[in-house]
Amino acid sequence: MRLNRRTGLKLAAALMGSALIPALAQAQDAPQDHRYPVEGGEVVIHPVSHASMVLETPAGVILVDPVGGAEAYADFPAPDLILITHEHGDHYDQPTLDALPEVPIIANQAVHDMLPDAMKSRSTVMANGDSQEALGIQIEAIPAYNITEDRLQYHPEGRDNGYILTLGGKRFLIAGDTEDTPELRALTDIHVAFLPMNLPYTMTVEQASEAVAAFAPDVVYPYHHRDSDLEEFTRLVAEGGSGTQVVAAEWYPEADS
Repeated sequence: MRLNRRTGLKLAAALMGSALIPALAQAQDAPQDHRYPVEGGEVVIHPVSHASMVLETPAGVILVDPVGGAEAYADFPAPDLILITHEHGDHYDQPTLDALPEVPIIANQAVHDMLPDAMKSRSTVMANGDSQEALGIQIEAIPAYNITEDRLQYHPEGRDNGYILTLGGKRFLIAGDTEDTPELRALTDIHVAFLPMNLPYTMTVEQASEAVAAFAPDVVYPYHHRDSDLEEFTRLVAEGGSGTQVVAAEWYPEADS
């Protein structure tokens, strides 16, 4: 688990003297600067905000759910591919897409249907269960949906995607907006996972930690987690026995500005 300096200091103080100190020490051993070695190079993860990120990979640069305007991406390398999980405004923003370079887009059917015709011509639809290559990367679309009765209206089953990217022989999971579905719990061989945890739209920290215990990724990034208790998530993951490292990255820089 790797923590940024600010969050790490807060968590260290909270855990001092507790049984979780070994887990915190393990956290600080995670790769620096969100860099993960893979065959052919490394994957560099750049959190942008909330659910948006930039992935630098040996095959090219991937934007995930880009929102916030082109200025949010001005300091990053130009993208080679854009992935969109679903149509909610914190994941799909047409003005941001309009301002970005004209590169291939992978999206679910609902987002594809909303794109302008010119953009549809460079967009590929992936449905739950589909698999394809882009930039030489194997990409799998996995289900992302709610299972709790009073949340079903947010992300109905069968509509939205999560994605698994096989990058240099290692599997990276971008879960999208989901709860701890059977499909999520059944995943295997995930190196790095991005899991959402905020109510009422996705998971509680308890659900997310239970999912981690079930599919045991090597590393998990809480994302899409506004107002969630990441210290509690970290504690629960440690108790779950998966050995997963929790990386508390900076997804909400505006909160500390």
